[in-house]
Amino acid sequence: MAEIIPSDEIAGVVIVRPDVHEDDRGRFVETYRRSWFPEGREMLQGNRAERSAGCIVGLHYHLKQADYWYLLRGKARVVLHDFRTGSPTVGATMTYDLSEDKDTGIYIPPGVAHGFSSLTDMLLTYLVDGYYNGSDELGILWNDQDVAADWGISDPVVSKRDATNPRRSDIPDYLVPRY
Repeated sequence: MAEIIPSDEIAGVVIVRPDVHEDDRGRFVETYRRSWFPEGREMLQGNRAERSAGCIVGLHYHLKQADYWYLLRGKARVVLHDFRTGSPTVGATMTYDLSEDKDTGIYIPPGVAHGFSSLTDMLLTYLVDGYYNGSDELGILWNDQDVAADWGISDPVVSKRDATNPRRSDIPDYLVPRY
């Protein structure tokens, strides 16, 4: 049975360490099961992200959408930041390193800002509980000092979107997530 570990750093974040079945033929891993998560959200869309070493993606957040991330190849550092009004962990920043040889999934509830740095070339697959909605694609500046994220790389490659996201303190109240 998979090991389900609620984060003690950010409320609602869940780390999953699934069972790995290995033999001479290879490996089998059940990477996601809806019943593992207390909110029981139905995942509707699957996505894949491939990045070269040295990239940062994020910090992104959604007011309505939850994500479930699972790294298939390479190494990545996940950065999560809770700025949900009313959350018991508001203001907390958490990092978690994923690696292809450490089967682990991360559930990210709506309103928790998230991003990753590619410590090596990497392949990430992720599930979301809502179809793409551009009005729910929001962000915080990746190097905002109020977040104080340790991305684990220097001189990163960052998209124009991520380089121009607002600082946390400049986000208008109507775009701040609620717990």
